[in-house]
Amino acid sequence: MPDGGGSTPEPITRLIEAFHKLPGVGPKSAQRLAYHILRAPEQDARNLAAALVEVKQRIMFCSVCLNITESDPCSYCQDPRRDRSIICVVEQPLDIMALERAGGFRGLYHVLHGVLNPMDGIGPEDIHIRELLTRLQSGEVKEVIMATNPSLEGEATSMYIQRLIGPAGVKVTRLARGLPSGADLEYTDDVTLARALEGRQEL
Repeated sequence: MPDGGGSTPEPITRLIEAFHKLPGVGPKSAQRLAYHILRAPEQDARNLAAALVEVKQRIMFCSVCLNITESDPCSYCQDPRRDRSIICVVEQPLDIMALERAGGFRGLYHVLHGVLNPMDGIGPEDIHIRELLTRLQSGEVKEVIMATNPSLEGEATSMYIQRLIGPAGVKVTRLARGLPSGADLEYTDDVTLARALEGRQEL
């Protein structure tokens, strides 16, 4: 495309469109990112391009838990010190990082890579539920912890999986919901307050 009459050069247009396809990046943000790359030193742009190619070439999904990994199975699934009788089910690989930072969980994981969302056309076959059910067939797993987000979709996904797992005799638990440390009651949303009351403990 010729650059005349105020038109945007084709390489910039293509870069803006590429950024716009990323989740959470709107048209304005895509433009800002593209022009940032344009102004950045060429080596920065080459480093970014190399990182993008490298992540596609070297990173894969674990054949057991579907976490991102450089080796298959991933380090969590290979670790003999982890409790193989407990599986924590999460929506995305980033959720595993959060749980590991918090510490305290020494079981295994399973990544769904999404949640049920009929409005967006995402059904059970579009996320990795079948692989979870396959893992339960060995009889080694005694508990499945549902750690999906406390959204409508996360709750619906948790309930759906619980119904599937129930007949297998595996205990299904849900992460507790409550007040974050240091939170003020007056600024806490109604759902969180209700969950905090439901999950109250004896002192």
